[in-house]
Amino acid sequence: MNIKEAKQEIINTVRAYLKKDDLGAYEIPVERQRPILLMGPPGIGKTQIMEQAAQECGINLVSYTITHHTRQSAIGLPFISKKTYGDREYSVTEYTMSEIIASVYDRIEASGISEGILFLDEINCVSETLAPTMLQFLQYKTFGPHKVPDGFLIVTAGNPPQYNRSVRDFDIVTLDRMKRIQVEEDYEAWKEYAYRIGIHGSVMAYLEIRRDHFYSIRTEIDDRYFVTARGWEDLSRILYVYEEMGMPVMENLVRQYLQDPEIAQSFAAYYDLYNKYRHVYKVPEILSGQETAGPAALRSAPFDEKLSLLGLLIESLNREFQTYAFDLQVQKRLFGELSALREALHEGGRAREILAARMEEIRSDLDRKKAAALVSREEERMIRTLLVLLGDRIRTLTLEPAGTPAGDFSLIRTWFAGREEERKERIRETGDHLTHAFSYLAATFGEGQEMVIFLSELAGGCYSLQFVSECGNEAYYRYNKLLLLRDQREELREEVLSLLDLEAEE
Repeated sequence: MNIKEAKQEIINTVRAYLKKDDLGAYEIPVERQRPILLMGPPGIGKTQIMEQAAQECGINLVSYTITHHTRQSAIGLPFISKKTYGDREYSVTEYTMSEIIASVYDRIEASGISEGILFLDEINCVSETLAPTMLQFLQYKTFGPHKVPDGFLIVTAGNPPQYNRSVRDFDIVTLDRMKRIQVEEDYEAWKEYAYRIGIHGSVMAYLEIRRDHFYSIRTEIDDRYFVTARGWEDLSRILYVYEEMGMPVMENLVRQYLQDPEIAQSFAAYYDLYNKYRHVYKVPEILSGQETAGPAALRSAPFDEKLSLLGLLIESLNREFQTYAFDLQVQKRLFGELSALREALHEGGRAREILAARMEEIRSDLDRKKAAALVSREEERMIRTLLVLLGDRIRTLTLEPAGTPAGDFSLIRTWFAGREEERKERIRETGDHLTHAFSYLAATFGEGQEMVIFLSELAGGCYSLQFVSECGNEAYYRYNKLLLLRDQREELREEVLSLLDLEAEE
């Protein structure tokens, strides 16, 4: 299965393992809750889906790369204790609590959440001295004498032997106690994730042209060369930072992330071309409606050039769609906070003091979620933006107080209404930009494959779909309907031709 399907399977398993009966006991007894083994090539996102699964389920995540551990850190350090058996006292070797088990208890205490996932990566690459301990752990969920707490399920990940020379095979006894999920690289599944986190447009456009470069591992006599999904994501992040800082992106930088010289060279050349197209085709002017059609030469341009133009348009629009989604979340959260403030003011108190106390609660809740790895990067950014906005309101009320609780709230309500008007104006601008993009493509290419690709890319992005479904866009609906009708006509035509062929044969 692909990484998206694997994530859903893990979420389903978490919910099934943590389901309790009417008496509070787990429906699936703890001893029958098989550890999950995620087996797949390196760099395809196994760790990321664990973070996402834990956040979506609202539980803890404790994560370790097991190859970083020795037998002592895994099972604890030995010490001598005294025990009496019969009428004699004996010296007995016992073990301190494993660092890994202790981390689980620490996370429970820090988060206040008793359930979670213990994730152990590279499970089949442990050292020879640690291998027996790992087998015992997978079979009995213990490190030495210490057991993983009930409510924590175990997920492990490993690489097939063709990707790692130090892989150790599990025996049948161990595998028969595990729930194995085979994960394969899948560009389409990754693409959905890539749009959600905002992977650089040059990466997305390049991979549309060279999908065979999305994931590649090849071995030659003197070295191994590889490119992974993790490499593309990390390259995307550094590209954004370099561009913001005005630093040049050279092939040497690309090779640090895409560790295949041929693919790195190919992408570096394409990145330069992508930036050239950015200036040649004047995307801001297209979106603002100043450029109504492309030059005639564009209609007969190579397909990769057309894909690059589409990628530039999608990249720019996606930034606006993401801004829409982020603004909406912040505004919804602000509305909730202001509603609570109004209720608190009715009960007495000053707006400044109420908001200050609420900010402390929000900070504490954020710290707790971070301790449990329950907050995504996007959610943390939204919460920190909320804190900045509330802090600004406190400073405004301190410098320019209205004099009464009702007056203070009226000032805040006016400020909120102004923010909402600004947000609505940005929505109108984004809708206009999307409409102008459709008009430009229709005038340049008609309803050909370029329009089909543009529509499919919009349909594949969560933020673009959210914007269109919540705000609407007549151009999107019109061209989508036209293309659907065209496809239906083509299907009917093929069906009629097939019937005529049958009649001719009779």
